[in-house]
Amino acid sequence: MIQVFKEPAKKDWPSILARPQFDAAPLEAKVREILMAVKQSGDAAISAYTLAFDKVALSNFKLSVEKIETAEKALTPSLKTAIQLAKVNIEVFHQGQIQKEERIETMPGVWCWRKSVGIEKVGIYIPGGSAPLFSTVLMLGIPAKLAGCKEIILCTPPNEKGEIDPAIIYAASLVGVTAIFTIGGVQAIGALAYGTASVPKVFKIFGPGNQYVTAAKQMIQQEGVAIDMPAGPSEVCVYADETSIASFVAADSLSQAEHGADSQVILIANSIDIVEQVQKELDMQLALLPRKEMATSALAHSKAIVIENTEEAIAMINEYAPEHLILSINNAAQVAEKIINAGSIFIGNFSPESVGDYASGTNHTLPTNGFAKAYSGVSMDSFVKKITFQQLTERGLENIAPTVIEMATAEGLQAHSKAVELRVEWIKSKI
Repeated sequence: MIQVFKEPAKKDWPSILARPQFDAAPLEAKVREILMAVKQSGDAAISAYTLAFDKVALSNFKLSVEKIETAEKALTPSLKTAIQLAKVNIEVFHQGQIQKEERIETMPGVWCWRKSVGIEKVGIYIPGGSAPLFSTVLMLGIPAKLAGCKEIILCTPPNEKGEIDPAIIYAASLVGVTAIFTIGGVQAIGALAYGTASVPKVFKIFGPGNQYVTAAKQMIQQEGVAIDMPAGPSEVCVYADETSIASFVAADSLSQAEHGADSQVILIANSIDIVEQVQKELDMQLALLPRKEMATSALAHSKAIVIENTEEAIAMINEYAPEHLILSINNAAQVAEKIINAGSIFIGNFSPESVGDYASGTNHTLPTNGFAKAYSGVSMDSFVKKITFQQLTERGLENIAPTVIEMATAEGLQAHSKAVELRVEWIKSKI
């Protein structure tokens, strides 16, 4: 049963909206130990940890061309068609994010512009346990390819036979991943961060993972390797009114809860009747869910909050800053405009979170744990660096020189001033 709160006072919002807490301190020492072992011993350390954690002995981690070709044959035609359609939609949406280079003349003779350059080497981590997330391969591989990343290195853990789910392999091949490695967990993050004899070192690492993987990504970020964003357990907030359909709301809630025991569902409704209807649907649908145990654990720390006033509900949503927000309300489009903190918003009864997770086109790699207040989800921008340029004509330098000289002098930076003065004197000497 989800815990229910009726018209809570604002002072109680932080405690009600608190995410499930996980103490990372006990695992940090182990994560650091694995990272250091990979840094020092490379492939040998990876082999040892793969045997210890994945229970399989591997010495060659790179997937062969033959295995990549075989993976396609293992998929049903219908699944391949579905993956291909999702790929097209994701490509169309992300292609639209590519910005045209524009040269700006800020004053006569002073030209400035900015150019997007793909990050040369990126790493993609794909979990492969109870839910092999081949959809995440599309979400990360497609924008990486569009951005012009030259090397796209994918790591994913092996099963007990030392194999990778064929859907992950097929999706990786389809989007242009340049190399696939059968490495999971912290050792994969270490391999991508430091490089080994077989795994190239990358400049930025993307992808979800468990607490160990998340801790590893945060540690290597401190060492200068970029990561996509701070990540935590997945979450959804559903805002429902009398126009919502209880079975839909329940299904959306469970689609989030089945991600893991540490996922969270927040239901905000404008009446207790809606909460009760949704609860009945949850009980019925949960009983038939294959991942029932995991979803039940997630619902144990989920909340249902009754707030009659729309503006108050919007304020609570913005305070929570959900990864996913579903607006199952009458004026969903209008309310969506008032949301300033959310990873991705699903408007109306017929926009389930599942479509964004797989195939509508938007990216499903989103900020969690309240980071939507300051972070965006993964996009084309995540895979590029934006370099600024400036080019001045002689006239342009003469025009801007007094300003630069005045400011540099005021800051006591004489060499800055001199770099401009010398050029102006040289230009005048030609006249």
